[in-house]
Amino acid sequence: GSRDGQGQILQRFPEKDWEDNPFPQGIELFCQPSGWQLFTERNPPTFFVAVLTDINSERHYCACFTFWEPIESTQPQSHPRNGDGEEEEEPSSPVQPAQLFAPKSLVLVSRLDHAEVFRNSLGLIYTIYVDGLSVSLENVIGNLLTCTIPITGGAQ
Repeated sequence: GSRDGQGQILQRFPEKDWEDNPFPQGIELFCQPSGWQLFTERNPPTFFVAVLTDINSERHYCACFTFWEPIESTQPQSHPRNGDGEEEEEPSSPVQPAQLFAPKSLVLVSRLDHAEVFRNSLGLIYTIYVDGLSVSLENVIGNLLTCTIPITGGAQ
């Protein structure tokens, strides 16, 4: 009956930890601070950047882009949430369950503080995913990771 769930990592790049930059444990909890909830309305995409500090006091900038996807409802659930997070009243007669939307998050973790670059990169990945373009996400991410970002006021 609950609409709260747990996040899970579906795909990550790189697939294995780098020795000097391990994968942040519990990142799926961090992506949805209010919890993984289903909604009866599709919410607009959201973006935020937070700073995580590791055991060595090194900063990791975590950019999170969240969007909502329709899911197949296999059974009627109770207490769906509207866009404001409030519970809606249940109808007394049997009705077809409303379309439900689940959050999906794209996360970029970096030691560099470039929020606008993060937003644009995650927006590009989101657009490729939503439009179903026949481009390999691995190639897109590889190209994004190897691009040169000029230093503000510095040479190209």
